[in-house]
Amino acid sequence: MDLALLASVGGFFALRTTPVPDGAHRPLAQVYGGEAGPLAARVDRVAARLAAPERRVAASIAHLGLAARLWSLALGPAALFGRIPALAPDALHWDPLATSPDDLWLAEAAELPGTAARVREEVQYGHLVPLAEAFRRDGNISPQLLWGNAGSALAGAVRELVSFARVQDRPDVAARARALAAELFDDPDLRATGSPHGPAFRRRSCCLYWRCPGGGLCGDCVFDKAPGSAGK
Repeated sequence: MDLALLASVGGFFALRTTPVPDGAHRPLAQVYGGEAGPLAARVDRVAARLAAPERRVAASIAHLGLAARLWSLALGPAALFGRIPALAPDALHWDPLATSPDDLWLAEAAELPGTAARVREEVQYGHLVPLAEAFRRDGNISPQLLWGNAGSALAGAVRELVSFARVQDRPDVAARARALAAELFDDPDLRATGSPHGPAFRRRSCCLYWRCPGGGLCGDCVFDKAPGSAGK
């Protein structure tokens, strides 16, 4: 698997296989297993950077960023190479103190078939389900919002791959990314998060970014205008 080519798609697709000296990385399995400190530190960091008016706003943005990284690490290789790295939570290390995109490194180099079913097992069930539970332990944030973030992050990964494919004249990559997304969105937790299920995705919930000073609306936001802005 050509990790340099994968990283060339964009920062969310980069994956290292060696640790960073003096980094604050720890296996994501520890976060999922109940170690609250790293996730709380990440939310605090995002809250300070964005001057978030409420903790759940920062939690949502932190969750969205990590969800985008996780989808990208599987969807990118699946579309480019037809294989994905095994993303076991005890092997995938995360630094909660790094800036966005979330910094990750993988301790094992095993590869798996790049099917939608395998991507779902590795990312949705292996990471996004326990990650949502961890965020809900940290504070008051709704499952609907978290799954909306997951759908938005998946569509965003597809959008990046389609743009890359256009520039690199790789229609095969775009076709595989779209086909994988269509299968992945055909799931009870993701199907109703927004539509259409591709680059033009528009979500049915809000990540709350608009509530931050100068935040505005995301490109796939459920709102046409920020709440309370009518007539301005």
